[in-house]
Amino acid sequence: MNRITGLMGAAALALSAFSAPVHAEGGTLVIASNQVPRHLNGAVQSGIATAVPSTQIFASPLRYDENWEPQPYLAESWEVSEDGLSVTLNLVQNATFHDGQPVTSEDVAFSIMTTKENHPFKTMFAPVEAIETPDDHTAVIRLSQPHPALLLALSPALAPVLPKHVYGDGQDPKSHPANSAPVGSGPFMLEEFTPGEAVVMKKNPNFFIEGRPKLDEIIIRIIKDSSAMLIAMENGEADIYPFMAGSQEIKRLEKADHLEITSEGYAAVGPINWLAFNTASDKLKDVRVRQAIAYAVDRDFITKALHRGVSSPQRGPIIESSPFFDDTIPAYDVDLDKANALMAEAGFGDGMDLTIDYIPGPKEQQQSVAEYMKSQLKKIGIDVTVRAAPDFPTWAGRISSYDFELTMDVVFNWGDPVIGVHRSYLCSNIREGVIWSNTQQYCNEKVDELLAAAAIESDAEKRKAMYAEFQQIVAADLPIYWINATPYHTAYDKRLQNPPKGIWGTMHPMDRVSWSE
Repeated sequence: MNRITGLMGAAALALSAFSAPVHAEGGTLVIASNQVPRHLNGAVQSGIATAVPSTQIFASPLRYDENWEPQPYLAESWEVSEDGLSVTLNLVQNATFHDGQPVTSEDVAFSIMTTKENHPFKTMFAPVEAIETPDDHTAVIRLSQPHPALLLALSPALAPVLPKHVYGDGQDPKSHPANSAPVGSGPFMLEEFTPGEAVVMKKNPNFFIEGRPKLDEIIIRIIKDSSAMLIAMENGEADIYPFMAGSQEIKRLEKADHLEITSEGYAAVGPINWLAFNTASDKLKDVRVRQAIAYAVDRDFITKALHRGVSSPQRGPIIESSPFFDDTIPAYDVDLDKANALMAEAGFGDGMDLTIDYIPGPKEQQQSVAEYMKSQLKKIGIDVTVRAAPDFPTWAGRISSYDFELTMDVVFNWGDPVIGVHRSYLCSNIREGVIWSNTQQYCNEKVDELLAAAAIESDAEKRKAMYAEFQQIVAADLPIYWINATPYHTAYDKRLQNPPKGIWGTMHPMDRVSWSE
């Protein structure tokens, strides 16, 4: 280093030290949430409510940075074999569970197989045939076929490593007592779980990453009333409010001087608000009717007027922020003449009546859009009845038993199409009684063929081309009309350092989060 460079470097360091926020050690982070977890074990349960606490309590083999790049976690390194049929995980040697027992390759093998057998996302670990454990710190995952989605599936939100000495007692992991009193190896330990009220997690003093976590405590406060949630954020009684979707909430909290609002942190979640068709219905089995409905609906009105500009249009099954999205997919821009012509061609020139259901949730995303569709579809001769459900189980029961014609829902992509997209379009996933499977009862052998090929294709460009062809086919068949990306935002206290804005947001270990002094 010459002298000039050295001086400049010293000046830069001095400036950096002067201007950079000073991170305080300790403190409590209060997360405001309206999501009510049944339990805290993300190995057997999908969804936000469980994943947020689960990713603090359980560590996983890998974690992902903001650029979708895998990073070491319980695995300090990993190798994918040339034929793509095995992945070797080399585990860190200093990780222990919260009860002091060491984390070994046996725990990793047990956890992945438990997740494969019990998690709702069947495609996630479907190709995993066996996991060898030649020593305590090496796990070799054997695959029946190459599985390019595997590394992402080893993220904290999808692959928590469970203690085999707790869960391997023969009890059903889906109802195991430890699900409400979990022992993990993550940065925080469960202190208290009061269902419907709060999850309290304390700092793990023996966390295997030196110097982490920064916080002493994370408390998830369950606040079901949305007004109370906003007041808590405005008054500083809560520090962070993730998965905020209502435009009124977003606009209101934007006015609070001590809060920052961001839409970052949901890239891997990929939430899509959509209108699904029961393609087995006599009224909707003709694709021309489905296309007529698409031509009658105005996405721009929904996103700009109903959602006050905080939402964005979504044209296809893969979230538009994904590298796999095909931007040539037909948009079905509103065209009432074309819609009426299609209805006539399908033999419904005299009109029809339909019922639309919607998942209980934010009125702005569901009921308001359903009511808008009622008025809009009247213009093409469709008399719509909007049918509300008193609760989620009622709605889920109707949809999974095919007791519906149209239904609105928010469904996540979950990072890789194999994990979150395939399930809604595969013929083999038409499973009565299972919500978030292919409840549209849509089946196209070419789609199945493309998805099967894309699932094992290691060449990224070839894989992208396969997904592009898939998107063009389903855009023409239209088993689902995709409306908008759900406008998830996070409000957080401006003093918070390293807020969770990565691809998994708060469904990621918050060991780097701290308060500024």
